[in-house]
Amino acid sequence: MEQTLPKLLRETAQKHPETASHYYKGEKDQFVPVLYKDYYQTALNFGAGLLDCGIKRNDHIGLISDNRKEWSFADMGLLAIGAIDVPRGCDATENDLRYILDFADCKTVIAENASQIRKILGLRSDLPKIEQLICFEELSDEDINKIKDAGMSFLSFSDVMARGIEFRKNNPNKVEDELEKGQWDDLATIIFTSGTTGNPKGVMLTHGNFLTQLDELPERILISPDGKAICVLPIWHAFQRICEYVILAKAAAVCYSKPIGSVLLADFIKLNPQILPGVPRVFEAIYDGIFRTMRKTGGITFVLFKFFIKVGILFSRIDRILFSRNAQYKKIFKPLLWLIFVLPWLLLYPLKLLGDVLVFKKIRAKLGTSFIGGVSGGGALPPAVDEFFWAIGVSIVEGYGLTETAPVVAVRPQTKPIFGTVGRPIRHVEVRITDETGTILKPGEKGSVWVRGDIVMKGYYKRPELTAKVMDKDNWFDTGDLGTLTINGELVLKGRKKDTIVLRGGENIEPLPIEMKLCESRFISNAVVLGQNVNGQDQRFLGALIVPSKDDLLSFANESAIQFKEFKDLLVHPEVLKMYEDEIKNLINSKTGFKLFERINKFVLLEKPFEVGVELSAKQEIMRYKMASLYPKQISQLFKD
Repeated sequence: MEQTLPKLLRETAQKHPETASHYYKGEKDQFVPVLYKDYYQTALNFGAGLLDCGIKRNDHIGLISDNRKEWSFADMGLLAIGAIDVPRGCDATENDLRYILDFADCKTVIAENASQIRKILGLRSDLPKIEQLICFEELSDEDINKIKDAGMSFLSFSDVMARGIEFRKNNPNKVEDELEKGQWDDLATIIFTSGTTGNPKGVMLTHGNFLTQLDELPERILISPDGKAICVLPIWHAFQRICEYVILAKAAAVCYSKPIGSVLLADFIKLNPQILPGVPRVFEAIYDGIFRTMRKTGGITFVLFKFFIKVGILFSRIDRILFSRNAQYKKIFKPLLWLIFVLPWLLLYPLKLLGDVLVFKKIRAKLGTSFIGGVSGGGALPPAVDEFFWAIGVSIVEGYGLTETAPVVAVRPQTKPIFGTVGRPIRHVEVRITDETGTILKPGEKGSVWVRGDIVMKGYYKRPELTAKVMDKDNWFDTGDLGTLTINGELVLKGRKKDTIVLRGGENIEPLPIEMKLCESRFISNAVVLGQNVNGQDQRFLGALIVPSKDDLLSFANESAIQFKEFKDLLVHPEVLKMYEDEIKNLINSKTGFKLFERINKFVLLEKPFEVGVELSAKQEIMRYKMASLYPKQISQLFKD
């Protein structure tokens, strides 16, 4: 295996020079390819341009940009000369940039556009270390003059490229020699995680942390040379980066799209991709979109759709039992299972085939003829969504990891997935489950998830005390997650330790399974379950903040002839509140596997959808720690006496 990421690019470019590495949208939203040979040479030219600008090995380079081909060119170029990227997206707040760029000692910052440049200029007094700015897009003379007035030099992306080309003419093989010096343990990036309390932590990841995963991930995530992957995740995020490196290792192509249903489906038609990496929200949106379309169609079509979905799910459940595709915590006598379930399996099989012809095949057709499957990571995939795609024959495999593990710890293989798990740890990675005393637990027993292996970070940048809190003397990393192991070594996640709610009666509750169950309702877009340390004390019961699905709620109001002037009026209407109360009771009860103390006693409907950067992280996970400050009145309403 190659020792650094640029060396991996060099190898792929040499073997597959005429294969496309990227597809980007050009005029009229048509996708334009970039070949591997051009990707490699562009990266070298950019790296050479940085050398000409005085950038040296181990310099920290801020990289503030959303998804675009230039990000990959610039990143691979700076890595080629031994520099280290400090990335963030354009949604980064001024507070984020102020802290990250200063704390990481960045003297050079590469930004996507004028908007990001202006953010940095506005923070100039707080960022005295920055000496030069580089921008992917051309700037106006006014903006350039402001940069110079602030005492910084400026170059456009094209300027750096031009200087790099000239530098390589005058210094043959200089940039190639720098690339060759790169080593496995060299630092590649410092990715700052969103801090739940206090400031973000800078996770130091090496080339080896990423490359370790490429020993097995291409065997679990199938994509062929010259294949395409639609990518919608933030490019600076660890999950998206490892996806791009898997694609690079297989000589396939990255195709940037948007996690917006209409855009994504249109791009599927244009590109005919093989895989789609995404956070659970992406697959939930596709799931919701299919159901919304079928409800609007109505009539016998919708009736048949619901019938065959139920048949497909039931058949899949039985099929998984018979062929050992569920999480197993103890050995099962298989002949007895076959005796019980083979007849229902045989009776359902013809209906499953009919449903495939009449319904499922048409759904799969929207994903193109080459689609192998989706890869869900960055959060828990709701079981209902998982079951739906399994039933219709669309492979969505769930993975698990953290920024601190670069990020993949485990992922279900697309060839032999085990439902309800995130698969076994990948090669070179160990996972153990322990109780509070550190005792290793048996399969099926819930405890803390610890990870060890070459994927684990070097530590938190300039925060050795924080590193010591999560790493023990034997290099085991405490993920902060709760989970169990099956008898076959697959990992099953049970929630986050910091999210566990302890009620006044001492009951321990994981909110995530309840929230995922609530979101199975077509009328609920998002939900946050609360109960611990609310208004300064633990509560006797659970409450929930509910974000309604606006379109579905409006449809309900019209069908029920409810009179209202504004949408917010609906949120307090007695008939609407009764409908939501019934929905919640039907979803969270003993029949659906929830205990009495896990029921939702009170709820409040929120008017505004959750937004990335406000209530949601870049991975579209709920930032629970923000709820108290964002919704103090609503939370008080939940728990007032």
